[in-house]
Amino acid sequence: MKQSRVLWLLDRLEREPRADPLIDALRAGVRSLPLGRGRDLLHGRWLGHPVHPLMVQVPIGSWLSAAVLDLRPGRSREAGLLIGVGLAAAAPAALAGATDWAELHHQQQRVGLVHAVTNTAAVGLYSASLACRTKGRNGLGRAYGFLGLSAAALGGMLGGHLAYRQASGANHAEEVPHVVTEGWHRIGAVEEFPAGEPVRRSVDDVPLLVVRELGGTIHVLSERCSHLAGPLSEGTVADGCVQCPWHGSVFRLSDGWNVRGPATAPQPAFETRIADGHVEVRLRHQDGGQRARSGGDTDRGHAGNGVGTAHGQAG
Repeated sequence: MKQSRVLWLLDRLEREPRADPLIDALRAGVRSLPLGRGRDLLHGRWLGHPVHPLMVQVPIGSWLSAAVLDLRPGRSREAGLLIGVGLAAAAPAALAGATDWAELHHQQQRVGLVHAVTNTAAVGLYSASLACRTKGRNGLGRAYGFLGLSAAALGGMLGGHLAYRQASGANHAEEVPHVVTEGWHRIGAVEEFPAGEPVRRSVDDVPLLVVRELGGTIHVLSERCSHLAGPLSEGTVADGCVQCPWHGSVFRLSDGWNVRGPATAPQPAFETRIADGHVEVRLRHQDGGQRARSGGDTDRGHAGNGVGTAHGQAG
């Protein structure tokens, strides 16, 4: 079976570097916006996944409903009202999308740039449609409306490619609980983990980030950043957190919580214990994890006094 022509074009777009200088300039501009804490709000960290796909439902739904009304005679006024609602909702949705886009890989940004262009065209066509309707030129307004819907549909297809083919906005650490087997896993002797330095280890082919604090506490997280699988073992450790070297997401070492975006999902965290001078880890929330936290673990004497940490013999 031959490859779909559409997929061939999209794959070629991903590899086309000619727009990269423009992408770099736009990315720098988006990153320099004085959004403050609003940046995490736009990323959707509070929601647990990107907020942009949720926000675009308003303009898409409004414009699609307007198209249905345009198929019936005498409903141009109501259709115009829906078009106006969609135009009003498009701006915040675009800002959220641009904030996410600025923290993607170049292959994703190339598709995202065309996605933005097509959606901008849709906004322009719907603006023209609304202007025609206010002047009583309803036939031309309907024509612009259907053209706008076509542009929005193309933009939606490109957005789906970004989300499902290129995994932008997906949780890149989601598979960890399904891959790591139950029970304790030995990852190395205590002396193999210098205090304050991130170290990379693995369990069941899943990379782990191991950080031993000066006081002996050992923290273990999934090593690939949930945002875009950046190597946290190459990141910066400070104030009980680790910062991803790729896009700056910050995770709390004690439990993997995403303190700052663009990551919208936390890192899978591991319980740790010291046994015979070696560090052993177990994925949190697996069978037995609750017993360890409630005091029923027979190895508690080796495990220390908190989930995800090991004390005492680590020093």
